[in-house]
Amino acid sequence: MMRSNTQYFGVRYLAGCTSCWAGVLVLSVALVATAQQPTEPSPTPNPGRPSVSTPATITPVGYFQFETGFLGAYNSPDLSSQTSIIEAVKFSVTQRLELLAAAQPYAHSHAEDQWTNEPGGVSLGIQGIVYQGNAAKPTIAIGYFHQIYGGNAPDLDVGSPTNVLLLLASADVKGFHYDTNLFFNEVVQNPIRRAQFGQSLSISHPLGKKFGATGEVWHFSQPFGQSNAIGSLWALGYNAKKFLVLDGGFNRGLTSTSTKWEVFAGFTYLLPHKIGPR
Repeated sequence: MMRSNTQYFGVRYLAGCTSCWAGVLVLSVALVATAQQPTEPSPTPNPGRPSVSTPATITPVGYFQFETGFLGAYNSPDLSSQTSIIEAVKFSVTQRLELLAAAQPYAHSHAEDQWTNEPGGVSLGIQGIVYQGNAAKPTIAIGYFHQIYGGNAPDLDVGSPTNVLLLLASADVKGFHYDTNLFFNEVVQNPIRRAQFGQSLSISHPLGKKFGATGEVWHFSQPFGQSNAIGSLWALGYNAKKFLVLDGGFNRGLTSTSTKWEVFAGFTYLLPHKIGPR
């Protein structure tokens, strides 16, 4: 999950007519899948939201997972405020390969005493596991995202990378789960292209059978401003049903060029019907 106005792959990318097309496609797939009756026990979701870090582990093979949320951002360097809807769709085609789409269908922004209502961009990605870990032995994966549509919504403190290369690791250690990412991004301010680097570490721990808590620290360079964005994220998750996980929390920017406050709430839903051969 990356920090921009199309983030939390939790996160932050689709728009305009493209998002309408995507909505029709998702609805069609859901209707077809609902007509199928599963003949095997259904797996559980593998949420990537709401943290910046994306898990190295992937979603159950053959099942669509939808990660949907609301994000409110306040006191960003170029924005007074922004509220937006964010969406990510994941589908694993094998036990080691996952396809992803990240979107921001709508953003309501306030900057320089003006209000705008614009869609964000569209990014498509792929993630592959290069080493399957177990317990304290980390699962290692590599991911890649490419922005296919930039959108018109203003960016937050990190921007919207054109290309993203990710190195991911996840493991469980003494009752705690961690996800850590290294980001190698290409950011563009026409006609200039520059490299952006980021790191994130997310640690979560169950609170009973239904709840879980997550804490995260993240950092991204800001190559056009010769500065850095750093933040601390805190969230609670609730396993409402076998296929549904609710979440909510906040992020606090820790530098003068970071968005000061972000609040979010959303859910992860695993469509309980397998697509393709059983």
